[in-house]
Amino acid sequence: MDDELHARLKAYEGRPTTVAGTGRDPVNAPMIRHWCEATGDRNPAYTGPGAIAPPTMLQAWIMGGLSGHERRAQTYDELLSLFDEAGCTSVVATDCEQEYLRPLRPGDEVAFDTVIESVSQRKTTKLGTGYFVTTRTDVRVGGELVGTHRFRILKYAPRAHVPTPTGREDKARGRQEAPRRPRPVVNRDNAGFWEGVRRHRLLVQRCTACDTLRFPWLPGCNACGSPEWDTVEAGGEGTVFSYVVMHHPPFPAFSPPYAIGLIELAEGVRIISNVVDVPYDKVRIGMPVELQFRSYDDEDGELALPVFRPRSGEAAA
Repeated sequence: MDDELHARLKAYEGRPTTVAGTGRDPVNAPMIRHWCEATGDRNPAYTGPGAIAPPTMLQAWIMGGLSGHERRAQTYDELLSLFDEAGCTSVVATDCEQEYLRPLRPGDEVAFDTVIESVSQRKTTKLGTGYFVTTRTDVRVGGELVGTHRFRILKYAPRAHVPTPTGREDKARGRQEAPRRPRPVVNRDNAGFWEGVRRHRLLVQRCTACDTLRFPWLPGCNACGSPEWDTVEAGGEGTVFSYVVMHHPPFPAFSPPYAIGLIELAEGVRIISNVVDVPYDKVRIGMPVELQFRSYDDEDGELALPVFRPRSGEAAA
């Protein structure tokens, strides 16, 4: 059965999902300004005469919004329906890859084609068992390829509740083991940050060539390009720069609704984290907050995470 299903899924590789799509708007200065303000990117290349668009905005120019694209084919929806029929009813975006061939400039009108590039073999993950699906979008201006955007999702069947090692539950009280929080992805670029969190220290990278602070952790300075860096420890005070309230989709170990904040630290960098110890509907932009490290899941505190709560003496309005 698995071989038969995989053969049906693989038959979708190479099939288009969007043909000759066009961007809803030309590349434009207002959207570039909004992007730079939201990300805190002050690179002068993105302003003034001769400005270019930040390369990482590539997907912004091809998104269809709530109404979608007129030239979208049904191929992708058909593929997702196959997964649903096989019990893989949940989905999570896993990663994206982008390649930039030339900068985009205000006035450029983008066109694009999207294909289903690959469907993986059946995989078992901590979320459940399913398949990774990768789509590739080629972005063009005047027929010239300017960039490629690959987007990958996991379409999976959620794991059932896993009992405790002893298999015991307090049935009299109706309790069972709570789901574990997802573990952070630790790699060679951010390992030092997570080691600091384990020791209840919030470390920020600092370029040793130009002293620019940066977060999240990167292999090189986004101001001068130097690969040399050290760290400074954040004091822990900040303000809510922006926030969202998560209502859907539900996810194990999280109880919606809850607030996720973009916190601007006193040092000037921003970090995404939970805003705790305050009702989600009382979180406000500009709210003073302070860092707290919390341990989750395990009695020995195996998983420590930085969160932010209203600063002492501050009351939610």
